[in-house]
Amino acid sequence: MTPIVSIIMGSTSDLPVLEKAAQYFDEMEIPFEMNALSAHRTPQEVEQFAREAQGRGIKVIIAAAGMAAALPGVIAANTTLPVIGVPVKGMLDGLDAMLSIIQMPPGIPVATVGVNGALNAAILATEMLALSDPTIAKKVENYKEGLKNKITKANEELKEIKYRYKVG
Repeated sequence: MTPIVSIIMGSTSDLPVLEKAAQYFDEMEIPFEMNALSAHRTPQEVEQFAREAQGRGIKVIIAAAGMAAALPGVIAANTTLPVIGVPVKGMLDGLDAMLSIIQMPPGIPVATVGVNGALNAAILATEMLALSDPTIAKKVENYKEGLKNKITKANEELKEIKYRYKVG
């Protein structure tokens, strides 16, 4: 199996946030890789990874980082692949990381999801992949239909809960 998505974290302390993305890719049967690379502690390795990712078959990169959150931007500066940044909650409840990721200079875009939003990053990556892969497109469609069904079921269950002044 060759990975088509790469999940990169600044350190393994970010793994609990990124596990939701990994679980989603497993569920969707999308091959992915996971690595820890630091924009500040291993800058040469980050640049090499970003430059070589497309040649290895990677199509989308998810990069998570907290605090200064330079990792997604450094990766985006060294590849033409789409990069999705996941700000990790740390200091300032992740606002510092989010602002670092979304404030990229013109020409170096990083799509950014909410703080600790690894699942949304995985879904967005899958939607990108679905543009050129009908099998993945069908999986995304089924996933979103499942979300709709969960809400429909929840609404039915809410109807059964009784309160004295609840109408309906």
